[in-house]
Amino acid sequence: FARVGNKYLAETEPWKLWKTDKDRVKTILYLGNQIIASLSTLIEPFMPFSAQKIRRMLGMEQPIAWDKIASTDLLSPGHQLGKAQLLFEQISDEQIEKQLQKLKQKDKTMEENKKLEPIKEQITYDDFAKMDIRVATIKEAQDIPKSKKLLKLTVDTGLDTRTILAGIKDQYKPEDLVGKKIVILANLQPRKMMGLESQGMVLMANDPDGRYVFLTPDQDVENGSYIS
Repeated sequence: FARVGNKYLAETEPWKLWKTDKDRVKTILYLGNQIIASLSTLIEPFMPFSAQKIRRMLGMEQPIAWDKIASTDLLSPGHQLGKAQLLFEQISDEQIEKQLQKLKQKDKTMEENKKLEPIKEQITYDDFAKMDIRVATIKEAQDIPKSKKLLKLTVDTGLDTRTILAGIKDQYKPEDLVGKKIVILANLQPRKMMGLESQGMVLMANDPDGRYVFLTPDQDVENGSYIS
């Protein structure tokens, strides 16, 4: 229907007739506006905002009923039109390329964020059996001022009380950790960091978004309970 209107204007060429036949030009523009009025309803199901914009330019308050679309008197002679403006903005190749690059970068970032660590090489049962994994409770948690990542955790293993350093400062506040039930690797060789000795390791899940999440038993168990 839009092509019909375009063909009508192209063939009648009102811009050439204005000096010689103004009445004819008025008729051409009158019929052209009737076609545009019909289009405002025809495109509404899939371009609702553009349909509203057309009606504002035509000075129409309400959409046209579907059974009136083919009428040639949708706008009466002397009807006051609204302010004309561009219905669609032309998008340059540069703008398109810019948006494509944004989408590609977004996809790349999401892919990187969601990338899971590959499974490591297989180990034997004897290798696993060497690890002493226990349930414990955080009794104290302190900030280490000189470190950007580390928190000092005082942990009750049920067998002893020890210090474990954990690189979770950017995600957890010390005051929120006291009393938390955790899982630790108890027989990891002690390691010195920031002048302090870490006696074990807190076991945590590290998801693709970079979050560290504590592993905790789904029921209350005693400190020192062995995980196998």
